[in-house]
Amino acid sequence: METKTPKKKPLAPRVDMPCQPAEVRRANFEEVALGYTREMAIEEAKRCLQCKKPLCVSGCPVEVPIRDFIREVSLGNMDAAYRIIKSTNSLPAVCGRVCPQEHQCEGKCILTAKGQPVAIGRLERFVADTYIATSACEQVTGTNSCALPRGDLKVACIGSGPSSLTCAGVCAAAGIKVDVYEALHEPGGVLIYGIPAFRLPKNVVATEINGLRLAGVDFHLNYVGGRTVEVEELLETHHAVFIGVGAGLPTFLGVPGENLVGVFSANEYLTRVNLGRAYDFPGQDTPAFPGKNVTVFGAGNVAMDAARTALRMGAESVHIVYRRTRAEMPARLEELEHAEEEGVQFAMLSAPVRFNGDAEMRLKSVTLQKMELGEADASGRRRPVAIEGEVFDLPTDLAVVALGTRSNPILLDATPKLKQNKWGYIEVNEETGETSIPNVFAGGDIVTGAATVILAMGAGRKAGQEIVKRLLK
Repeated sequence: METKTPKKKPLAPRVDMPCQPAEVRRANFEEVALGYTREMAIEEAKRCLQCKKPLCVSGCPVEVPIRDFIREVSLGNMDAAYRIIKSTNSLPAVCGRVCPQEHQCEGKCILTAKGQPVAIGRLERFVADTYIATSACEQVTGTNSCALPRGDLKVACIGSGPSSLTCAGVCAAAGIKVDVYEALHEPGGVLIYGIPAFRLPKNVVATEINGLRLAGVDFHLNYVGGRTVEVEELLETHHAVFIGVGAGLPTFLGVPGENLVGVFSANEYLTRVNLGRAYDFPGQDTPAFPGKNVTVFGAGNVAMDAARTALRMGAESVHIVYRRTRAEMPARLEELEHAEEEGVQFAMLSAPVRFNGDAEMRLKSVTLQKMELGEADASGRRRPVAIEGEVFDLPTDLAVVALGTRSNPILLDATPKLKQNKWGYIEVNEETGETSIPNVFAGGDIVTGAATVILAMGAGRKAGQEIVKRLLK
């Protein structure tokens, strides 16, 4: 009698995350993605195959034990899942929202070959939101009790972005006193001034930072690295210093008319809206430059943030200008799709030639050159080539340049002993994060150039672990 091989159970489809409808969300700054319910999270977690060798972990810069936390979610044990995540990740509610999981942990998921990977980022966000974080010390103790900071050991972090916050969390969890020095009047770095509230609500960042405060981390605001606080000075009062000041110097286009009224860097535009809370004007005191026809230059996540912010600030039309095609855009697919759904228009294969102004030097349009793709360049992408004679004007009264950033020279000029590479970023030991100055560490964009939040956190974690090992040996 013939024995039939039992059919394998078909792979369950990925659980979609509910979102605000596009026509509703484009008029508010509330979070676009609404998050999983408990039932959705458990259903999605059950898709995980619980691999013996979970490849997803190799794609995570902070090495979250992904398989283990997802197993706890599938069983409904959210507290246990949270403690597992926090064992390596100081900012899970942030990472669950802004990390490019599709290129990292989810990109390594074995289910990618058979369909859609497990929604690791969405599950991480759900766990963090469900379990309201109150202490960074849970990553060591598994409880709400912290190791009391030792008075004889002190670490200073310059900057309060994701790399510094992670380094501070690792050190504080080990009982080391940490002082964080932030140039702005609010801690959080790029998490506060750069990422809009509709992607990363400010109360989420505040909750994560409050957890560090409860762990004994002190935040000193309005301290500019290289001006009001210097590395050599901090070394006199602290056993180690971590530099996580980011790379906040904007890159511009270098075309005529870039000095016209109405041309902004993405840094300035987003900082006014996010940190200055211009979206709540006149409830808040900082207005944003009004734009009826807005044009954004660039195609990364920052460009998408700027374009979607302009829509919410009342723009009638918003264009993103990019000299290649949609296929080459570096932005996350989710951000690109959200922008399209909300009504952002795209001028592909176009490059700016000049900005045009009126008699009062106010921007009125931008002249664009039509492009086509030629041979591949050093990046492996086809090089955009101008099509001779094909130019056109695009009405524009607000332009936002989102072409990336460079290292700010203020702290570097004030610390000549810090070795820099040819691009002006700090050189570090790849294994420890230590700079050319003993017991001074660095991580994040000031080392790598503009990159992702999670990569900055990975650098902060590596440096923090090395500091802890040295100070507690």
